[in-house]
Amino acid sequence: MDDLTPPRPPASSAAGADPGTPVAQPRPPRTVAAGRGTAWWAEGWRLFTAAPGVWIVITILYVVINCMLAFIPVLGTVATTLLAPVLAGGVLSGCRALDRGGELTVNHLFAGFSDKLAPLFIVGLLYLAGTIVIVVVVMAGLFTAVGVTGISKLLGGDPMGAGIAVLATLGIGALLATLVGLLLGIPLIMACWFAPALVFFRNDEPLAAMKASFDASLVNMLPMLVYSLVGLVLAIVASLPFLLGWLVLAPVFAASVYASYKDIYGEPG
Repeated sequence: MDDLTPPRPPASSAAGADPGTPVAQPRPPRTVAAGRGTAWWAEGWRLFTAAPGVWIVITILYVVINCMLAFIPVLGTVATTLLAPVLAGGVLSGCRALDRGGELTVNHLFAGFSDKLAPLFIVGLLYLAGTIVIVVVVMAGLFTAVGVTGISKLLGGDPMGAGIAVLATLGIGALLATLVGLLLGIPLIMACWFAPALVFFRNDEPLAAMKASFDASLVNMLPMLVYSLVGLVLAIVASLPFLLGWLVLAPVFAASVYASYKDIYGEPG
C-alpha cells in the first residue's frame, strides 16, 4: 500500500534560509580604550565641519519642533520623548551618509519616520516608562521622609520643631533624591544610548536594542566616562554666549554618538 503521509518540509535554521546556512549573529560590542571617549568628540567635529550650514539648520528645526510640542500641556512632553529616538535615527542616517562621502540634507532629520518608525517609537515609549518609574520612586522616597519627620515632631507636641524638621528634611531629601535619580537614571541612559542606532542600522527589536546598548555601555564605562567629562566642559563653554554655542555643540554631539556606535559596533549597515 502506498504511503499517503505528506512529505515533511526540510527544517531550516531561519525562515527562508537553507538548512545548512548558518544564521548571521549580531556583532558583539568591542571594548575600546578610555581615550576613545575624546576621539568620539573629535570625529563628531569632523562630521560637523563637513556640512556646518546644514547641521545648524537641522539643529534649529529640531529645537523648533520641540518648542512647538512644549506648548501642548503634558502631551507635548510625552510626544517629545516618544519622537526623540525617531528623530535621532534620522540624524544618525545623515551621519552615515556624510561618513561615506555622501551629502547631508535636512530630509535626513525625518528619515526615521519612513524607516523603522514603529520600533524607534517603542524605544521612546520604553524610555518614557523608565523615566516615570524613576520619578515615582524618587518622589515617594522624598514624601515618605518628609512625612515621617513631620509627623513624629507633631505627635511630640512640637509644631515649630515639625516645621523646622520638614524644611531640613526637604534639603537633605532633595540631595538624596538627586543621588537616587542619578543612580537609576544612568542605567536608563546607558540602555538608550545606542538603541536608536541598533534599531536603525541593525534592525534590532526595541528591547533587544536597549539591552545591547546597556551591555555595550557597561563594558565601555571608562571611555564613556571620559566622553562625559569632556562633554560637560564643552557644554559649559557652549552655554556661556547665550547658549549660542549649542548651535555647534548639538550637531557635534549627535555626530559623536554615531562615532561611538561605529567605534564599538563597527561600520553601520
